[in-house]
Amino acid sequence: MHSLHPTEQESLGAMLRRPCRLLEERVFGELAASGFPEIRPAHSVVFQHVLPEGSRITVLAKEVGMTKQSMAYLVDHLVEHGHLTVSPDPDDGRAKRVHLTTKAKQFIQTALSASRAVEEELARELGAKSIRELQRILADVETVLRSPAGGKPPSASAQSIYPNHRP
Repeated sequence: MHSLHPTEQESLGAMLRRPCRLLEERVFGELAASGFPEIRPAHSVVFQHVLPEGSRITVLAKEVGMTKQSMAYLVDHLVEHGHLTVSPDPDDGRAKRVHLTTKAKQFIQTALSASRAVEEELARELGAKSIRELQRILADVETVLRSPAGGKPPSASAQSIYPNHRP
């Protein structure tokens, strides 16, 4: 069991995952209450990556790093619930494109509002300055993690952050 405060043993990954999961639960709970109970966090990648002119399932899958079959499963669910339509690809008669429907666009707006509401709650509880600092630090962490490590092992100081931690 974890405490609510970081310990020497707690990894950064665990500290990032828990709040992310809690934020998702809060936002998707609000989305379900707002008339979108069929949408799960896994569907987010579809909404985030479908282009205005439509997108091929293979392209969507590649962009998010999943198999075509997994993406097709998500897309089928969204088509079944009226969030996407499928049409022939005008550039390749063998391929199909998925398009956002009006319902999907309403969902996206509702999701953005639900997310903003949670962010506003956090700003009230923690202070706007703390939230801005958190956003800056997270952006910096992402930048560092996106850059290649150059094949070098972690520095001795990085290894000693959690001396008793076992991955």
